Amino acid sequence: MSHKHRSKIEKVFEHPTSENIDVKKLLSALEHYGVQVEQTKKHKAKLFYGEAEFVLPMPHGATLTKDEVILLRHWLEEIGLTPDTLD
Repeated sequence: MSHKHRSKIEKVFEHPTSENIDVKKLLSALEHYGVQVEQTKKHKAKLFYGEAEFVLPMPHGATLTKDEVILLRHWLEEIGLTPDTLD
Protein backbone atom coordinates (compact mmCIF):
# COMPACT_ATOMS: atom_id res chain seq x y z
CA MET A 1 0.00 0.00 0.00
CA SER A 2 2.81 2.45 0.73
CA HIS A 3 3.87 2.28 -2.94
CA LYS A 4 0.52 3.86 -3.87
CA HIS A 5 0.97 6.53 -1.22
CA ARG A 6 4.52 7.21 -2.37
CA SER A 7 3.39 7.60 -5.99
CA LYS A 8 0.82 10.23 -4.97
CA ILE A 9 3.51 12.29 -3.21
CA GLU A 10 5.86 11.86 -6.17
CA LYS A 11 3.15 13.21 -8.47
CA VAL A 12 3.26 16.53 -6.57
CA PHE A 13 6.94 16.84 -7.49
CA GLU A 14 6.60 15.99 -11.20
CA HIS A 15 7.80 18.41 -13.85
CA PRO A 16 5.86 19.66 -15.67
CA THR A 17 3.39 20.15 -12.84
CA SER A 18 0.57 17.66 -12.92
CA GLU A 19 -3.06 18.78 -12.85
CA ASN A 20 -4.33 15.23 -12.50
CA ILE A 21 -3.88 14.67 -8.76
CA ASP A 22 -6.91 13.29 -6.93
CA VAL A 23 -7.11 15.36 -3.76
CA LYS A 24 -8.72 12.66 -1.58
CA LYS A 25 -6.07 10.09 -2.49
CA LEU A 26 -3.34 12.69 -1.95
CA LEU A 27 -4.66 13.58 1.51
CA SER A 28 -4.74 9.88 2.38
CA ALA A 29 -1.11 9.55 1.26
CA LEU A 30 -0.10 12.58 3.33
CA GLU A 31 -1.78 11.07 6.41
CA HIS A 32 0.14 7.84 5.78
CA TYR A 33 3.39 9.84 6.06
CA GLY A 34 2.40 11.58 9.30
CA VAL A 35 0.61 14.71 8.15
CA GLN A 36 -2.49 15.47 10.21
CA VAL A 37 -5.41 16.52 7.99
CA GLU A 38 -8.32 18.55 9.30
CA GLN A 39 -11.11 19.42 6.86
CA THR A 40 -12.96 22.64 7.58
CA LYS A 41 -16.51 23.66 6.77
CA LYS A 42 -15.15 26.33 4.41
CA HIS A 43 -13.92 23.78 1.84
CA LYS A 44 -10.33 23.81 2.99
CA ALA A 45 -8.00 21.20 4.39
CA LYS A 46 -5.64 22.24 7.17
CA LEU A 47 -2.45 20.20 7.07
CA PHE A 48 -0.26 19.89 10.16
CA TYR A 49 3.21 18.38 10.41
CA GLY A 50 5.03 19.11 13.64
CA GLU A 51 4.88 22.90 14.06
CA ALA A 52 4.22 23.52 10.35
CA GLU A 53 0.75 24.28 9.05
CA PHE A 54 -0.61 24.64 5.52
CA VAL A 55 -4.12 25.46 4.34
CA LEU A 56 -5.09 23.75 1.10
CA PRO A 57 -8.21 25.03 -0.67
CA MET A 58 -10.34 22.03 -1.59
CA PRO A 59 -11.14 22.04 -5.31
CA HIS A 60 -14.69 22.01 -6.62
CA GLY A 61 -13.76 19.01 -8.74
CA ALA A 62 -11.68 16.03 -7.70
CA THR A 63 -8.26 17.37 -8.72
CA LEU A 64 -5.93 20.19 -7.68
CA THR A 65 -4.97 23.11 -9.90
CA LYS A 66 -1.36 23.70 -10.93
CA ASP A 67 -1.09 26.62 -8.52
CA GLU A 68 -2.36 24.52 -5.62
CA VAL A 69 0.10 21.74 -6.47
CA ILE A 70 3.01 24.19 -6.58
CA LEU A 71 2.09 25.71 -3.21
CA LEU A 72 1.76 22.26 -1.68
CA ARG A 73 5.09 21.19 -3.21
CA HIS A 74 6.85 24.14 -1.58
CA TRP A 75 5.31 23.32 1.81
CA LEU A 76 6.29 19.66 1.52
CA GLU A 77 9.87 20.73 0.70
CA GLU A 78 9.89 22.99 3.78
CA ILE A 79 8.88 20.14 6.08
CA GLY A 80 11.23 17.68 4.40
CA LEU A 81 8.58 15.37 2.96
CA THR A 82 9.94 14.81 -0.54
CA PRO A 83 10.22 11.68 -2.72
CA ASP A 84 13.89 11.38 -1.67
CA THR A 85 12.97 11.19 2.03
CA LEU A 86 10.03 8.76 1.82
CA ASP A 87 10.41 5.22 3.17
